[in-house]
Amino acid sequence: MRNRPSSAVLSRWAGAATLSLLAGVLTALGPVPDRGTAPVRDQTPGTAAHQPAATRPAGSRPAAPTWVGTWASVPTAVPPGNITVYEKQTIRQVVHASLGGDSIRVRLTNEFGEQPLVIGRVRVARHAEGAPGQEIVAGTDRPVTFSGSTSVTVPAGAPALSDPVPLSLPAGSDLAVSLYLPERTPVTTVHHYAQQLNVVASGDVTREKALTATSTIDRWCFLSSVDVRTIRREAESVLAFGDSITDGVNTVQGANHRWPDLLAERFRSRADTSRLGVINEAITGNRLLHDPNPPSGSDAESYADFFGQSALRRFDRDISAQTGIGHVIVLLGINDIGQPGGPAPASEQVGAQEIVAAHRQLIARAHAQGLKIYGGTLTPFRDDTLGFYSPQREADRQKVNRWIRTSGEYDAVIDFEAAVRDPRQPDRLLAAYDSGDHLHPNDAGMQAMADAVPLSPFR
Repeated sequence: MRNRPSSAVLSRWAGAATLSLLAGVLTALGPVPDRGTAPVRDQTPGTAAHQPAATRPAGSRPAAPTWVGTWASVPTAVPPGNITVYEKQTIRQVVHASLGGDSIRVRLTNEFGEQPLVIGRVRVARHAEGAPGQEIVAGTDRPVTFSGSTSVTVPAGAPALSDPVPLSLPAGSDLAVSLYLPERTPVTTVHHYAQQLNVVASGDVTREKALTATSTIDRWCFLSSVDVRTIRREAESVLAFGDSITDGVNTVQGANHRWPDLLAERFRSRADTSRLGVINEAITGNRLLHDPNPPSGSDAESYADFFGQSALRRFDRDISAQTGIGHVIVLLGINDIGQPGGPAPASEQVGAQEIVAAHRQLIARAHAQGLKIYGGTLTPFRDDTLGFYSPQREADRQKVNRWIRTSGEYDAVIDFEAAVRDPRQPDRLLAAYDSGDHLHPNDAGMQAMADAVPLSPFR
């Protein structure tokens, strides 16, 4: 349904005009921005919205605003022995925007909570990059409301989407999201391996420019996505669906050197792809076919819940929860090959055939939602320090990669393996790209992976 101008505006327009003439004017105007939000202005030179009205082509008008995901993370449960409790404390969390806009929306989550989540206040601001205490940029602090209220109670198992917040957020900038928890709150829903330092402080200090931290955490708590409002024509986001390699494990903390971040930077550098954002829906330790199932009495019981629900279980949820998605990149299967006998029971060992069948499910379900989906080849892991490697497992990896490259079932292929392997020993990571565990690429390897993504499917 179209939004209509306020009654005051109608009275100025109407004057002595008839109601039928007014209806014609309204029809010609088409949609207008939501009430209470600032008009969206595209700052890209050469677009119709950027041109003065007198120089726009006859009959043209600025594009209607649209919401697109700019950042996301996947919520997981927390192992019972690893739950932190906060009370009368503020958590300030920093996220990296891939796409810019003039307003934002924040999605909170209590998906794995067993009791209502009471949040007393939420505020957002631009983060002052490199400043201590997660300092915010003066003049950018904004309150966040939910259905008009500055506090929100999120039922167990549910998300909460904020009202639009008028805040200009440039592409590639950082946003600080401050949550005040007034009651005793077990932190049961997190993204654990954030590769980002966030801070906890005493009291409701959500408005403060800089916080005095009582503790620091490398996780995102109760925070799952941020959308931006933009009038960039055909703006949309690419969703990276993967495991720890996509999650950025072993990259420099706070540098935003995960390959999806670097791909977003690459998109922004080109006029023909600058309309694209990238959101990261990866989970460290994630498998295609199995939920976490640590062997009884093993060390994995203290961390396996952080590995998240299986890709087949979470795919529809993680896709549908995001705004403005047009493309999906899949890089999954190494943990299905390597975890059994370690953090997963040996009985859950799967081969190439089962992994290929899971990929086919992702393809079918993405296509059913009208999305393009691209397959990433599995990267090498010879002599990894986690105990994943065996000759049989390497053979399965090669079979999966052969299918990804040759089957034609994915809409495009991204050859991550070719980008990071040692050409003299193709079952190993190139030393220059190895973070040290022979499984996870370092920052340079992440850049090589981002550079390996062909741009033609996104133009």
